[in-house]
Amino acid sequence: MTTAVAFALSLISAQLVDQFLVGRIAILGSFAGLELSHNPGIAFGLRLPPIVQEILIGIALIIVAVIAIRSAQLSKNSQFSILNSQFSFGLILGGGIANIIDRIPDGLVTDFIQIGTFPTFNVADSCITIGAILLLWESWRHR
Repeated sequence: MTTAVAFALSLISAQLVDQFLVGRIAILGSFAGLELSHNPGIAFGLRLPPIVQEILIGIALIIVAVIAIRSAQLSKNSQFSILNSQFSFGLILGGGIANIIDRIPDGLVTDFIQIGTFPTFNVADSCITIGAILLLWESWRHR
């Protein structure tokens, strides 16, 4: 369920921004706002040769999916840990798949959230980041 929600919110927000955002919308003055940007690279605008980039993205998603399945099968921890892991993996997979689909038509990902000097990002990036942070936190908590 989390994967579907993360995917839908990510893809719908990117499509809406592509269609309707024509200029910057300030939310907190110049510090934060909505600003359309098309990113040909991967995380934080990092650019790799196109075929390498696509292969790495695909491999990363497959690895996350395999780890999520194994984690669900092998986990003997508390119900909270299982639910937190499933939620985290769902965010990562949903955001990752949405970014891939957003990239298919033109090789670009639609980014639109601007905060300070941090690279512009999107809802899918937020889902991926939050999911990864939750997994790291859960891993650290159990050690």
